[in-house]
Amino acid sequence: MDKIAEVLSRGVEKIYPSRSAFEKVLRSGKKLRLYQGFDPTGTQLHIGHLVGLMKLRQFQLLGHKVIFLIGDGTGQAGDPSGKTKGREKFFTRDELRVNARDYVLQAKRVVQFEGKNPAEVLFNGDWLNKLTLIDILDLFGKFSVQQLIERDIFQRRLKEKRPINLREFIYPILQGYDSVAMNVDLEIGGSDQTFNMLTGRTLVGMMRKKEKFVLTLPLLSDSTGRKIGKTEGNIIALTSKPSELFGMIMNLPDDVILPCFTFITSTPLPTIERYKKALLTGENPMTYKKLLAKTLITMLHDEKRAIEAQKQFEALFQGKKQPTQIPSFPFPQKGELPLFEVLVSSGLVKSRSHAKTLIREGAVEIDGEKCIDILTPLNPKHTYHLRVGKHTFLKLQPK
Repeated sequence: MDKIAEVLSRGVEKIYPSRSAFEKVLRSGKKLRLYQGFDPTGTQLHIGHLVGLMKLRQFQLLGHKVIFLIGDGTGQAGDPSGKTKGREKFFTRDELRVNARDYVLQAKRVVQFEGKNPAEVLFNGDWLNKLTLIDILDLFGKFSVQQLIERDIFQRRLKEKRPINLREFIYPILQGYDSVAMNVDLEIGGSDQTFNMLTGRTLVGMMRKKEKFVLTLPLLSDSTGRKIGKTEGNIIALTSKPSELFGMIMNLPDDVILPCFTFITSTPLPTIERYKKALLTGENPMTYKKLLAKTLITMLHDEKRAIEAQKQFEALFQGKKQPTQIPSFPFPQKGELPLFEVLVSSGLVKSRSHAKTLIREGAVEIDGEKCIDILTPLNPKHTYHLRVGKHTFLKLQPK
């Protein structure tokens, strides 16, 4: 398979208006201007983002101009993609800029921002926040309510009698205008972004009088359709320490092994096909999950740390040993705190809702004993050994 054929098929769900039309342009030798946007509603990029980052890298290696767009403008509206109920909080531009502070540092583990053909970093607030009233009215006038309300997530909310905030309703138009402002030839993004990206395709045709291609990516999910990412509370951050990353990869369902190799690594496709045949003939999935973890850590860190992380995992979890070095954390306040609050304050878990879910599912231990009561009080004068899931430990001690 040549490089163009691979970029058109590997980790690709659909191409608009068609793969054949897009392939014709690629094979003509034309260098495209393309982008993917990232709304910084959180501070961390995760392995779900790797699907897009790897695709950006593939286009970059083919010599195309890649834009890494940070959505400090669209993020203020709030992307409704995949959300069955409205947001409880809308971010300010300042909050989004703070969240995005380290996005490039995280993304540069995959995408090249220096040297030959570097990716360009842009912020869409730089043009969205400058739109005048007449600009906005002209944009909105290019679409009907019927066109926007057709979106599947809005139809679902209507059916369930859930509100649709107007900020979310206009989001596709704002994202669509990004393509006009940057004058791009191609936008890539997750399949949940299809409506937004096609809105941009419409605007480029109207306002730039040119073709804009859209390439959708599969969402990294298990066989039940549960997405791996921030929304589902099972985030695996790119900034995770190698030992933590290894453990979290090992904790993934077996059925995501091959999609992960295909979508978020550069492992050759013939090699992945061999892995597939081996798994189908009954080889232990753990062997290939370890290989996946090692591959990802090598890519995000280096091979030495990947080897060390594997050794630590095998000694700790396969050898049934306790870790020799457990990170410690001082008790966050003078008075007692319920267990779920401690998990969030210590950084073991990112949100209260996720902490409560983990506790209720029996995934949290205190001093070796499983605890399912989210309100279990922890005394600031005592020392506790906490375990979350199979692979995360913390020593909570008095200040």
